[in-house]
Amino acid sequence: MTAQYTMLTLLRQATFLTSAPRLSACPPTIVYEAAFAGRSNAGKSSAINTLTNQRQLARASKTPGRTQLLNYFSLDEQRCLVDLPGYGYAAVPLAVKEAWQKELENYLLKRDSLQGLIVLMDIRHPLQKYDEMLLNWAQKRNLRVHILLTKADKLNRSPALAALQSMQKQLKEKDIVATVQLFSALRRIGLEEAAQVLGEWLNYPPAAVELAEEVSAPIVEGELTNETKDI
Repeated sequence: MTAQYTMLTLLRQATFLTSAPRLSACPPTIVYEAAFAGRSNAGKSSAINTLTNQRQLARASKTPGRTQLLNYFSLDEQRCLVDLPGYGYAAVPLAVKEAWQKELENYLLKRDSLQGLIVLMDIRHPLQKYDEMLLNWAQKRNLRVHILLTKADKLNRSPALAALQSMQKQLKEKDIVATVQLFSALRRIGLEEAAQVLGEWLNYPPAAVELAEEVSAPIVEGELTNETKDI
């Protein structure tokens, strides 16, 4: 496999496979899968679409928090990305929240093919109650976790880096094992780093996990704006 076949190239092969309402309905033949989770409006759909270079692969519900399905996107016969429903949306009835929390915990603890969890948090409001609950579930299983601090383009360089360092400090204080990075779907910040993590989790050959030759836009002081309308 030549250098041009980077992980970003491989992620572009993603196609919708199926939606599962519960663990028992998940595809039985998948060997490696990586799941994306985050609060409603944290930018999960935008992140998946940007990483796969597809505009509408992952679609956000018109009513955030209402869709209670695990959406599978196939990369090949053995590998998938999984889009988990957003959590923590205030308008969702308590009974619905509790039912989905139980299903989510069941999936995270018992899905054998799950190799790692990408957790998305708005850089301006990181590590909320449900985020921490999710991370604790992952800890129970010793599941690998990589955090994307999304919408990093909404902050200038200094506060963005300060938010990154603060998150790393909080994780250490809480004894939570996870890696963390800055990410922006709009400015394509952090795509290569996130893609490399996915490649390692999904057990691609080393040549495929090389960092992409394309260079994402750097965070430049004063360049980042509030124009992002992230899902």
